[in-house]
Amino acid sequence: MELQKMAVALVACLCLLVFGATTSQAGHPAHPDPKLINPLRIMPEASSGDSVSVNNCLSWRLTVETNNKRNWNGVPEICGNYVAHYMTGKQYGYDCDAVVDIAIEYVKSLPIPRDGRSIWIFDIDDTALSNLPFFSRPDVFFGVKTDNAELEAEFYEFILTAEVPVLEATLRLYQAVVEAGIKAIFLTGSSERSADARDKNLKAVGYHTWEKLILKPDSVNTTVQVFKSQVRNRLVVQGYRIEGNIGDQWADIVGSNVGRRTFKLPNPMYYGYY
Repeated sequence: MELQKMAVALVACLCLLVFGATTSQAGHPAHPDPKLINPLRIMPEASSGDSVSVNNCLSWRLTVETNNKRNWNGVPEICGNYVAHYMTGKQYGYDCDAVVDIAIEYVKSLPIPRDGRSIWIFDIDDTALSNLPFFSRPDVFFGVKTDNAELEAEFYEFILTAEVPVLEATLRLYQAVVEAGIKAIFLTGSSERSADARDKNLKAVGYHTWEKLILKPDSVNTTVQVFKSQVRNRLVVQGYRIEGNIGDQWADIVGSNVGRRTFKLPNPMYYGYY
C-alpha cells in the first residue's frame, strides 16, 4: 500500500515538471527572465564612421577619455546630444572639479624649494580657457560637425576676440600653484600670432602672472605633442623642475619630460594626441 502511494506521488511530481516545462516553452515561464538593463541597439554608421549604440555614448566617451580609442575625427552623430548635455550640464563641471581637487591635494603635498625653479605647465584651450561658446555653435555642435573647411579660420577669429571664458576649475588650480610658490607656464599649440590676444585674455579672467607664455611658431611644422615635448626639454635644460602638467588632450601630457605628475581634464569634443 505504501509503495502504491509513493508511486502515485512520483507520477504527480513528474506531471508537474512536464507541465511547467511545457508552459515555459509556450512563452509563459514559471519564473520570468530578469529584464535587461539598457539593452543595446546598434545604429547605422554615423558621420565619423563609427557604429555606436544609442544607449552606449557614455562608454564611447570613456574610450576616448582614456585614449583607448584613437585618431577619431568628430563626435558620432548619434552621440551629439549626449555630448551637448554633458558639456553644458553639471557633470562636466563636476568632472573638472574632481580632477583639480586631486591636483590641488598633490600641490599641497609638495616640498617646494624656494629657488624659483619649480614650474607647473598649463595648456590653454579647454584647460585654462573654455572654448564652449565656439563648440556650442549649431554649425559645430560640440564636435559633431567638423568637416567645414572654414571652421579653423573661424576658431582663430574666436581666439582673437580675447573674450574666451575661463575654466573655473583650472583657475582654482592656478591659484593653489601660485600660492605654493610654483611658477605657472602656459604652453599651447596655438599660433604665436595670437600671443597678444592670449595674454590679454588670460589676464582678464584671473591668470594675473606667469613665468612664460609659449605659443607654437608658424615656422614649426611638428605635431603638437612633439612641439610641447621639445619645449619641456628646453625648460628642463634651463634648470626648471616640472612639478605638474595639466591639459585636456593627450598631446599635452605625453612625450618627454611631462612632469612629476600629469592631470587630464575631460574633453569628448575633439581628439589631439599627436
